[in-house]
Amino acid sequence: MNFTNVNLGPVLPESFLLISALSLLLLDLWLRDERGVVIHWLSVATLAACALFGILDMQQGTSAVYMFNNMFVGDAMSRLLKLVVCLSAATTLLYAREYLLARGMARVEFYTLALLAVLGMMVMISANHFMVLYLGLELMSLSIYAMVAMQRDSSKATEAALKYFVLGALASGMLLFGMSMIYGATGSLEIPQVAAKIASGAANPVLNSIGLVFVVAGLAFKLGAVPFHMWVPDVYEGSPTAVTLFLGSAPKLAAFAFVIRMLAVSLAGLAADWQQMLIILAVLSMGLGNLTAIAQTNIKRMLAYSAISHMGFMLLGIIAANANGFGSAMFYVVAYVLMTAGTFGVMMLLSGDKSEADDFDTFRGLNQRSPWKAFVMLLLMASMAGIPGTVGFLAKLSVIQSVMDIGLVWLAVVSVMFSLIGAFYYLRIIKLMYFDEPVGGLVVAGVADQRILLSLNGIAILALGIAPQFLMNACIDAIRHSLQLA
Repeated sequence: MNFTNVNLGPVLPESFLLISALSLLLLDLWLRDERGVVIHWLSVATLAACALFGILDMQQGTSAVYMFNNMFVGDAMSRLLKLVVCLSAATTLLYAREYLLARGMARVEFYTLALLAVLGMMVMISANHFMVLYLGLELMSLSIYAMVAMQRDSSKATEAALKYFVLGALASGMLLFGMSMIYGATGSLEIPQVAAKIASGAANPVLNSIGLVFVVAGLAFKLGAVPFHMWVPDVYEGSPTAVTLFLGSAPKLAAFAFVIRMLAVSLAGLAADWQQMLIILAVLSMGLGNLTAIAQTNIKRMLAYSAISHMGFMLLGIIAANANGFGSAMFYVVAYVLMTAGTFGVMMLLSGDKSEADDFDTFRGLNQRSPWKAFVMLLLMASMAGIPGTVGFLAKLSVIQSVMDIGLVWLAVVSVMFSLIGAFYYLRIIKLMYFDEPVGGLVVAGVADQRILLSLNGIAILALGIAPQFLMNACIDAIRHSLQLA
C-alpha cells in the first residue's frame, strides 16, 4: 500500500478521534477527577476538533478522495454527515453532563464508549467496501450496547441492553449473510465494483435477490422500521435518558449513510426491487409508529414509536431513488436529529437527581414553572408534528414531494394522513404544559451552558423552518456529487 503523496485529510478526524479516545483511558489513571468534569470537557473538545477537521476538509471541494485501496472514501456526503455527527454527539454530551453526574455515570468509560461509537459512525459514513461498512457498524453497535447497560444497578437498563444486544446480533448476522450472497453474485466486496457488475448484468440474479432481502431486513432493524422495530420502545425506555438521546440522534445519520452506500450505490441496479420493499416498510412504520404512540403513557416509549414513524417518513425520500429524494431524506434525518436532541435535552433538564422526566406529570403546568423551557418544548413538539414554520414541516414536505415526483401520489396521501394522526400525541404534550396545573416540585434549572444550548436548539428549529435553503441545497449537492447523479 503506497502512502506517497496521499492526502490524509479525509481520515484525519477518525485518526484524531481514535487517539483521543485511547488517551482518555490512559489519562484517567493519573487524574483525580472523581466527578468526571475534566474527562467531559476533553471529550467535548475532541468532538469539536473533529468537527473543525471536517470543516477544513470540506474546503477541498466536492471531489471524492479514495484511500486504503479504495476501501475508504472522503466525498461531499461523508464530509457533511461526519460534521453533523460530531456536532450531534457533542450536543448530547453537553446536555447530559449534569444528568450523568447525578447518577454517578460521568466516568471515563462512558465518554470513551461514546467516542468509539462516533468513530464507528464515521467509518460507516466513509466506507467504500462491504467489510468497512460492517466493521464500522459493529464498532458503533458494541459501544452503544455497553452504554445502554452502564447504569448497572438498574434492572430496566440491563434488560434493555440484553434485548438490544441479542436482536442486534441477529440483525448483524442477517446483514452479513446478505452481503455474502451479493459477494457470491458479483465476486466483489467493493461498492463501486458491485454496482458495475449488477449494471452490466454479470451478477447472478438469484443470489442478488436473496442478498437484497437480507440486506434490507438488516438495514430495517438498524433504522427501527416496522416489522423490525421490536427493540426500539424497550431500549428507549430502559436506557438512561442520556443514552437514549445518544442512541436516537447521531446513529440515525450513520444508518442513513449505510442505506445510501448499500442501496443507492452498490445495489442501484436493483432499485425496482428494493423500492417495493421500502414502500411496505415506510407505510408500516408510519402507521404502527403513529397509532401506537397515541396509547403510550411513558414519554420515552412515545418518542420511541415517534422515531419509528419518522424513519418511515425518511424512507420516502430513499424510495424516490433520485438526487432530490436522497437529498430530502438526508435533510429529514438531520432535522430529526436536531429535534430529538432538543426534546431529550429538555427531559434531562427536568430530571431530578434520582428521578426520570419520562411521565406526563412532569410536563403538566410547565409553562407556569419555566416558561422558556415550555416554549422551546412547544417548538420541538410542533416541529415533530410537522406544523408550518418549523423545520419538521419542511422536512416532511420535501420527502412527500419526492414520492409525488415519481408518481406515487397514493403514498404521499397515506403519509399525510398518518402525519395528521401523529400530530395528536405531540399536541397532547403542548396541552399539558400550557393548560394543566403543575404537579410535583420545582423544575431543575440546569447550568448556564445547557440553558444556552437549549436556546440555540430552539432557535435552529425556527431558523431552519423559515430559511432551510442552505441546508437543503447542501444535502442535495452532497448527494449529487457523491453519487454522481444529475
